[in-house]
Amino acid sequence: MRPASREESGGDSLQAADLYLLLAASTPRTAPSYRTGLRASALLTVCREAGTSFHARRALRAHISPLRVPPRVECPQKSDVNNGCNITVRSGEVHPCCEAPESGSAAGVKLRPITSDHRRQPPEMKEDKAWGLRLLPFLLFFITFVTYYYSYTILQSSAGTSKPLNKSLCGGFQAKKNWESLNLNISRRTKLFLKMDDFFWREHMSKLPLPYGIKGSEMMLLKVLAVTNQHMPANIENLECRTCVIVGNGFVVKNSSLGSLINKYDVVIRLNDAPVRGYEDDVGNKTTMRFFYPESAYYNPEIQNDPDTLMVLVPFKMQDLRWLKEILYNEKRVRKGFWKPPPQIWLGDTSKIRVLDPHFLYQTADKLLQISHQKGKIPVHPTTGILAVFVALNYCDVVHIAGFGYPSSKKLHHPIHYYGYATMKTMMQNSYHDVNNEAKALKRLEDSGAILYLHPHL
Repeated sequence: MRPASREESGGDSLQAADLYLLLAASTPRTAPSYRTGLRASALLTVCREAGTSFHARRALRAHISPLRVPPRVECPQKSDVNNGCNITVRSGEVHPCCEAPESGSAAGVKLRPITSDHRRQPPEMKEDKAWGLRLLPFLLFFITFVTYYYSYTILQSSAGTSKPLNKSLCGGFQAKKNWESLNLNISRRTKLFLKMDDFFWREHMSKLPLPYGIKGSEMMLLKVLAVTNQHMPANIENLECRTCVIVGNGFVVKNSSLGSLINKYDVVIRLNDAPVRGYEDDVGNKTTMRFFYPESAYYNPEIQNDPDTLMVLVPFKMQDLRWLKEILYNEKRVRKGFWKPPPQIWLGDTSKIRVLDPHFLYQTADKLLQISHQKGKIPVHPTTGILAVFVALNYCDVVHIAGFGYPSSKKLHHPIHYYGYATMKTMMQNSYHDVNNEAKALKRLEDSGAILYLHPHL
């Protein structure tokens, strides 16, 4: 065989050297990988098709043999360790199903299987995971809030529908203890209404006019009491333990789902013209007594009350007694003397009318709220709500309240009732009530254990 010419050998050597340098620069031997293996195999195929000499291809193959593409291997699961990675490897070799040993590890180390969790993920997936971790606290807060809200709603609903009202706090001793905790230095009175047979205005002449006494209104009051009843129904009066709830008109009771629980109490006291129909889920539909005055009276009490509901008049002025007398005797109505026109036709059952003893309003103002009665100043009177609470503390063994509390005075456009459109701005314009003082009084009653709220409150 003739030796190769200088041009041929030089050309092959030059071509092989060029390919060798190109490959060495792009695919270092010390860092084999699947991608560099593909590149090396493709380069060898190009050399073969270009007619490179056998010696040049042999030298090139010796360089790229570690970079050849490994065969595809189906990796075993973690449980099938013996088929894959529970093997002894020689230094520098890595089974395709196994992780590379850590730097400095000796030969003969048993490697663990590679699972899908160990595969390299693209940057997009890593970025999505980072955003998911950032949103995780907000997601946990939302789940916690929803769980708390529905748990509270379910507990309130179940308490009102499936379980009777707990009367473990009943008894004369507990009622006496609650009363003494008020430190009012007055006797507890359970007779709520003015009665004809007492003639107390003759035996104990009142020194104060309405709303804290009857001075100057005796004759008007006699005519009213002559045609009305003055007793509490026997089914309530004879109870060994009276559980009472006062349902206020506050916005806080809206969406409370307390209706079924409220209906469980022996005595349910409502205020003024607060509606019941359409709001039963939140405020119930049972009404034992409704405190009202002429400006807050509804022309047909039967619409929003039970047939046996007692309509308890709270007389703030002599005109209130005159209005009731005109209704009872069907006399000509006098419209003067009211800050709001009262109904001229009142379809209530006269046998259910009662007149609250002014003693309770006086003690509420003097002992509970400590309102001063100085002449020359604009009079400030208790609201019917705080009055009803004080009456219940006298008459009931257990006193709970709902719907009490006003929004902040800074929120002038916030609704103040669970019905209607009255706002805090309207309430602030009324100078006859001191709602801040009443809120403090309710807080003292709550702290002493005399009353209990049925819902969260500020």
